[in-house]
Amino acid sequence: MRVLAVDPGLTRCGVGVVDGVPGRRLALVEVGVIRTPSGDPTPRRLVAIEDEMLQWFDRHRPDAVAIERVFADTNVSTVVGTAQVTGIVMVLAERAGLPVTMHTPTEVKAAVSGSGRAGKAQVTAMVTRLLGLPAAPRPADAADALALAICHVWRGSVQQRLEQAAAAHAGPPVPRPGSGAARL
Repeated sequence: MRVLAVDPGLTRCGVGVVDGVPGRRLALVEVGVIRTPSGDPTPRRLVAIEDEMLQWFDRHRPDAVAIERVFADTNVSTVVGTAQVTGIVMVLAERAGLPVTMHTPTEVKAAVSGSGRAGKAQVTAMVTRLLGLPAAPRPADAADALALAICHVWRGSVQQRLEQAAAAHAGPPVPRPGSGAARL
């Protein structure tokens, strides 16, 4: 499975692509950061991110997209920009017919390091080790995107299979006695 993972941000948007399946060695495909100037108008910055993200989608043809879930923060403008970038990535994935999964920072930390309370340095060290990289990915946004991709390979694929199985086995609702359903 090839996962394109995004640590969304308006100024720095981490993007990582990882190949792997649960229980096997993971492989780094590409990692990078899309940057936009903070002085540019937001619409221009969003178009620049969309243009670059489209290139990532075209270049790597992922099987799935993982995005870090946005959380409310004291800096509202940061949250709004992050949510806007998340929306762009979701639209691109939907247009490509790709499943999108949102993962919380705690879930990512737990998947990669074994602890949902791990610090950035610990997560970066584990990403470096798990992908067999000669050096830690920089900046932190790049390492975060790779951690997200690893999390998705290990957890998201299982979650998707469970959801698909549940949907396949779900039949029409069964009427309960007294619910007003017609009796046969």
